[in-house]
Amino acid sequence: MAQAVRPHASVFITPMAAVAGAVAEHVLAAIAEDPAIRRAHVNNGGDIALHLAEGESLRIGLVRSLSRATPEGSVTIASHMPVRGIATSGWPGRSFSRGIADAVTVLAARAADADAAATVIANAVDVDHPAIRRAPARSLDPDSDLGDILVTTGVGPLPDAVVAEALKAGAAVAARLRREGLITAALLAIGDEIRVVSDGKILLPHFGRPHQRGEGA
Repeated sequence: MAQAVRPHASVFITPMAAVAGAVAEHVLAAIAEDPAIRRAHVNNGGDIALHLAEGESLRIGLVRSLSRATPEGSVTIASHMPVRGIATSGWPGRSFSRGIADAVTVLAARAADADAAATVIANAVDVDHPAIRRAPARSLDPDSDLGDILVTTGVGPLPDAVVAEALKAGAAVAARLRREGLITAALLAIGDEIRVVSDGKILLPHFGRPHQRGEGA
């Protein structure tokens, strides 16, 4: 967990940001000790660790709304791809978020890395607007590691320009993390609007109406 969040030391993040992905990795490592197992995955509430032997692949369902949590598209991960972890973060999820993304899904080399990066990118999908409600994390959960930091508790209707601004901010962070080799690709969603950050080698799905694609896609 500490190793996964260390590259993000320039922003506020604690090791708990990678706990779900790290646990998924730990369980998968025990499963993968059996050489007869060629393909396996551990899904810890949407943070997924993958084991793929040579020539194997796995199709993963993707969502753009954590409140619905219904796969609306998929991505196929093959053994030759540098992806063994997938994680999703957003303000409607089970963890607190400082941003307004409905969902940010990240593909990375490890599940813990994807978990930490998804948290950072989801926090960056943000903007100030009266329709956004926030509260200190401690007021919602006295044991939260975020203390008095404001987290998102509700998002009302937003103008298209505001949504675009928030997604642009998050996509910029995702693009930087991809250039630094910390993630392979990311999908960011607010309502029907999504942004994709990828090098184009991994094809992430289109949802709903046409949307802008990010760096290298």
